[in-house]
Amino acid sequence: MAEACRAMPAACSLAEQLEIGLRRLGRPVSVITCWDGSRRWAKTATTVTELSLDPPSLLVCVDRQAGVYGPITAGANFCVNILRADQLAVSERCGGDARGEERFREGRWDSAACGTPYLRNCQASFVCEYQIHMDYGTHAIIVGAVTEVQIADGAPDPLIYLDGGYARAARNF
Repeated sequence: MAEACRAMPAACSLAEQLEIGLRRLGRPVSVITCWDGSRRWAKTATTVTELSLDPPSLLVCVDRQAGVYGPITAGANFCVNILRADQLAVSERCGGDARGEERFREGRWDSAACGTPYLRNCQASFVCEYQIHMDYGTHAIIVGAVTEVQIADGAPDPLIYLDGGYARAARNF
């Protein structure tokens, strides 16, 4: 995004204005993982939200160019791993140039009963059974029914993505 756009957002396209505005929305960093029966997949994501408590479900958005897109939209179970502030290296590994099993070289990984990989000691991990997806623009909107939850001990300390960089949440005002 051009610096001129940041200085004068009104002179930019609507998409550029949207990007500038969304950079002001701090979001927890997660890694979406899945297993397709022969290979593990992982991708850093910030577009994850709760959908419903009844039934327990999550909504994730995945870029259609991401490796996890194919297996998840084909029906693979997946896991949303919410990262701790000290797990920046996991985010960078799963969101950067590393591919395949290289993405699992950072952090302590285990497998849920269904085979889906999850990150030990992250804030929380939610194993989901694929329900449905819808392609929209560059991304897929995916709904998963939560089947298993792992919650780490200790106080919450999530890794946050804000204005194009990583941050830590403030506990007190």
